[in-house]
Amino acid sequence: MAKVQDIYGQMVFDEHTMHERLPSATYKQLMRTIKDGDPLNIEVANVVAHTMKEWAIEQGATHYTHWFQPLSGITSEKHDSFIDPIDDGHAIMSFSGKELIQGEPDASSFPSGGLRATFEARGYTAWDPTSFAFIKDEVLCIPTAFCSYNGEALDKKTPLLRSMRAVEEQANRVLALFGEPHQRVVVTVGAEQEYFLISEKDYERRMDLMLTGRTLFGYSPCKGQELEDHYFGAIRPTVNNFMKELDQELWKLGVPAKTKHNEVAPCQHELAPLYANANRAIDQNLLTMEEMRLLASHYKLVCLEHEKPFEHINGSGKHNNWSLSANGKNLLEPGEHPMSNLRFLVFLAGVIQAVDDYQELLRMSAASAGNDHRLGANEAPPAIVSMFLGDELGRVVEALVEDRDYTSRERTEMDLGVAELPNFLKDNSDRNRTSPFAFTGNKFEFRMPGSEQNLSDANMVLNTAMARSLREFADELEGVPEDEFREAALGYVKRTLRDHQRIIFNGDGYSDEWPAEAERRGLANHKTTADALPCMVSPKSFELFAEFKVLDEAELRSRYEVKLEKYNKTMNIEIRTMKRLVRRDYLPAINDFAAEIARHIAEVRAVMPGVDLVNQESKLEALLDGAAEINRQLGKLHDLHHASLEIEDEQERANMNAHEIVPVMDALREAVDEMELIVERKHWPVPTYNEILFYA
Repeated sequence: MAKVQDIYGQMVFDEHTMHERLPSATYKQLMRTIKDGDPLNIEVANVVAHTMKEWAIEQGATHYTHWFQPLSGITSEKHDSFIDPIDDGHAIMSFSGKELIQGEPDASSFPSGGLRATFEARGYTAWDPTSFAFIKDEVLCIPTAFCSYNGEALDKKTPLLRSMRAVEEQANRVLALFGEPHQRVVVTVGAEQEYFLISEKDYERRMDLMLTGRTLFGYSPCKGQELEDHYFGAIRPTVNNFMKELDQELWKLGVPAKTKHNEVAPCQHELAPLYANANRAIDQNLLTMEEMRLLASHYKLVCLEHEKPFEHINGSGKHNNWSLSANGKNLLEPGEHPMSNLRFLVFLAGVIQAVDDYQELLRMSAASAGNDHRLGANEAPPAIVSMFLGDELGRVVEALVEDRDYTSRERTEMDLGVAELPNFLKDNSDRNRTSPFAFTGNKFEFRMPGSEQNLSDANMVLNTAMARSLREFADELEGVPEDEFREAALGYVKRTLRDHQRIIFNGDGYSDEWPAEAERRGLANHKTTADALPCMVSPKSFELFAEFKVLDEAELRSRYEVKLEKYNKTMNIEIRTMKRLVRRDYLPAINDFAAEIARHIAEVRAVMPGVDLVNQESKLEALLDGAAEINRQLGKLHDLHHASLEIEDEQERANMNAHEIVPVMDALREAVDEMELIVERKHWPVPTYNEILFYA
């Protein structure tokens, strides 16, 4: 195994490589573009392109691609070779500044939510120099934004970058009030990725997994996660080998993979990187997801990144650890005495205001058909957005709201009562896994996003909402005399906390009492994607994103349409798969076993007419009743499905899918799953949870 320091970043055209290979003047100009936002001229681009191409060829690359994030799916790429034929029949390898800066994919091939007609094919990809190019499978991948011929954003990266610029501008206004010079303010993100690994042979026998990413049927396993023996348990040798190769490949790509372990559910695992600039961190997370899927096959495994591949056990999330950094210093670091750290309190109040004011948009950013099955169960947060501050910060906020003094508690030393074990200091706050938005020391962990999702949406909303909070503070305080600033700022913080205290909840988000309490507080509870998406096209949403030039109304409406369409298409695929499996696999298996039981009864009676066969008859009756119930629910699902396809309005169709069809799908699943307990194993057409989750 190669040393980490020898391979780390070797496939990345990063700042170190640029400094080594680019002419000094070119390097300095490019750094001004990356760090200060200076325009990039074509002369610099040509030099960078040539150097990048030479470096890539040395690493074995033969092609390049503009790597981007369409509105639906994860990433997209089209490969072009470096080959440039010449007159003598040979070829040279070339790559120009224009090819680096701009590409032209077919914009009609990607969802646009009505921004582009099908016949309007032209679109552009534009180089994002703030996220380093890298080599993957002999292809130089250049991170890019994707826009239409008319300039509308057709991707997830563009609005994310706009939101990062917005929060940086407003944060600098606030920092200037504290006497600090203009500086680079960066949104930092750490994306914890959860996933499942199962054997290929089981995956290949489950059409539902192959077509939808989740099991549409399956009775709970005899042993699930109730013994709590998997989390942090010893990692299976095959899985450990997969993790080792994954680490190596990610390190080569400059992804700071840090922590790996089993998760709570059987077959579930997690990888957590170190924090990075939000734009780069999200690019790296998308690359991580791709590498996971590709490398799993080396070990005859399949990586499942769906939010809820299996019922009855934990689903998979992607925890978004978010913070702000000014010249490398964390603005959400409370210090030893947070009560007297006014700058921290201002930024804390800004986050609280942002989350409260735009809770519905945050919920929307994590909405998907898959995540609807995960939220509110098995360690995933509920669909109600709230904030957890912990003991220390919770008491600070209470003291400020109640306008009373507060003395920070000293950290407690933990003594385990064993002389050989060291004493250590206990943290000031515990963690709350039921909270969707929890403070965890010097950052906020947004736990709602699902494992399959692109975090650009969540961070775009959070950044823009935070920019608005900071703008309001700066607007009010910029005219205040210097000697009055501290008192005025503290007064603003107190007022903000009083106005938005309803969003703070340090209790159990799973309790039966919390939804009623949240309703009394006036918090939104959008349980499904169909319920959550309309807030995206509300006047409040239009106003927020237009104010900071993150998305205009047309771009917002397009994203709403794309999300609705994806939800409805996902539901359509699941319904069709469910109906086909029931008709062609489950019902025939049940009927075959029922016929076998009936033949057995008849054969025994022919030999022993008076024998008691009540158990066999009872089983046969259960099978026939079960098949009848399955047919009844299948008929209901079929009728509702066809009725939904007649609905032209995508929101109405989504409402029907979420509120009428999903309950019938659940009832059909329950009826089939009950039969799994009765039908003899040799007749059951698919691997069960007991087999899938506990492979050797």
